[in-house]
Amino acid sequence: MSDTATNPPTGRSGSLPFSAQIAIGMALGLGIGLVARLAGGDWLAGTDRVLQTIGDSFVQLLKAVVAPLVVTAIIASVAALRDVRNGGRLVAETLLWFAITAAIAVTIGLTLATIIEPGAGSTVPLANAVRPTTTGGWLDFLKGLIPSNFLGLTAATHVADGAATTAVSLNVLQLIVIAIAVGTASVSVGEAGKPFLTVNAALLSIFRRILTWIVRLTPIGSAALIGHAVLAYGWATLGLLGSFALTVYAGLAIVLFGVYPLLLRLNGVSLPHFVREAWPPVQLAFVTRSSIATLPVTEQAAERLGIDRAYAAFAVPFAATTKMDGCAGIYPAAAAIFIAQYYHLPLGVGDYLLILLVSVVGSAATAGLTGALVMLTLTLSTLGLPLEGAGLLLAIDPILDMGRTAVNVAGQLVTTTIVARRRGLLAPIPQRVTFAATAARPDLRQSAAFATPLLPKRGH
Repeated sequence: MSDTATNPPTGRSGSLPFSAQIAIGMALGLGIGLVARLAGGDWLAGTDRVLQTIGDSFVQLLKAVVAPLVVTAIIASVAALRDVRNGGRLVAETLLWFAITAAIAVTIGLTLATIIEPGAGSTVPLANAVRPTTTGGWLDFLKGLIPSNFLGLTAATHVADGAATTAVSLNVLQLIVIAIAVGTASVSVGEAGKPFLTVNAALLSIFRRILTWIVRLTPIGSAALIGHAVLAYGWATLGLLGSFALTVYAGLAIVLFGVYPLLLRLNGVSLPHFVREAWPPVQLAFVTRSSIATLPVTEQAAERLGIDRAYAAFAVPFAATTKMDGCAGIYPAAAAIFIAQYYHLPLGVGDYLLILLVSVVGSAATAGLTGALVMLTLTLSTLGLPLEGAGLLLAIDPILDMGRTAVNVAGQLVTTTIVARRRGLLAPIPQRVTFAATAARPDLRQSAAFATPLLPKRGH
C-alpha cells in the first residue's frame, strides 16, 4: 500500500490548503443562501431542497464510516497498547483534563450570563415555553454504557397523526465499550486471536481509504450545509433572543480563541501547527452540527498533530461522546441563567456552584445522548427550574448549535493533544511525516495493528 493510502486531502504543492477549500465552500454556500432568500418564492424552496439533500447526503456518508472506524481502530488500539504501563493513569489524566476545560467553560458561561443578563426584560413570548419531550437524567450514563445489542444500535418509535415512524440511531459510547471488550478478548486468547487482529488491521486500512474519499467531498458538503442553514434556521426569531445568542457566542469565542490557545501554549504545544491541522474538523463541525459526523475527520486531525495513533483511536471517540465544552459547558450555564432571569427566579451562590458541578459531571451523565437540550434539561431539573423554559430557546437552537459543536470538537482535540504531550505520546513536529506512534513510543513500532504509514511527506 502506498504512503498516501490514508492521507487526508491537505492540498498538494501549488494547490489550496484543505482548510481554505472548506472556507471557500462555506463562503459559496453562504452566497447561494443569501441570493435564494432575496429571490424568495419557488426558487428559494427549490434551492433549499437541493442544498438540504446534498448536505444530508454528505453527513450520512460521514456517519456511515463512524461505526467501522471506531470499532476497528479501538480494537487495534487495545492490541497495540496491551504492553503499555500505567494505562489507568493515562485514562485518569484524560478525564481530568476533560473536567478542567469543562469547568473553565461553564465558569465563562456563568460570568457572561450574569453580566449581560440576557433573560432580563426578554420579549420572547411565554407561549414558546413548552416542556421538551427529551430530558436528561443522572442514570443515563450507566444505561448508555450497557449495549442493548452487539451493534450499538438504538431504535425509537414516534406516533404522530396516526402514523408511526421508527428512527434507528448509533450509540457510539456503546460501540466503544463493545470494541474494548472485543479487543481485550482478542489479546487475552493469545495466538488464537492474532488472525483476527490481522484481519482487523486490514479492515482499518480499508475504512481509512474510504474515509479519504468521503473527506474530499467536504468543501461541497460544507457549501450545501451552510446554504441550507441560511435558508432554514430561525433567523427571524434571533432578534427576540439576540442578547442570549450574543452571550453564548461570546463565551464560545473566549474559549475557542482565548482559553484553548493559552492551555496549549502552557503545555508546550505548537499553536500554529495545532491550528493548521485542527481547523478543518472545527469548520466541518460548524456546518454539520455533529461531533459524531465529524469524528472520522477529527481522528485524522489527531494523527496529523502527531498524537500516538493507539491513544488517539481511544481518546478521540471517547471525547466525541463525553467532551462537550460548548453543549455541556457554556450553553447550559448561560441558558439556566437566562431561564431564571426570564421567570424572575433568584439564584444564589449555591445554585451557581451546582450549575458548575452539573456541567462538569453532566457531560458524562448524558454521554451517548444527542444534543444540548438533554444537558440543559438535566441542569434545569437539578436546579428545580421550569423545564418549559428550554422551549423558549428552541427557535434559535440550530444557530447556536453550529458554534457549540465547533467548540466541542476543538476541545476534544485540545485535551487529547495536551494529554499526549504530557505523557510523551506527541511526536515532535519534524517527525510527524510518518506514523506518529513510532516516534513517540518505540514499543509500538512493530504493531501489526498500526503497521500502515499514515502520512506522506509534505508536498508529495
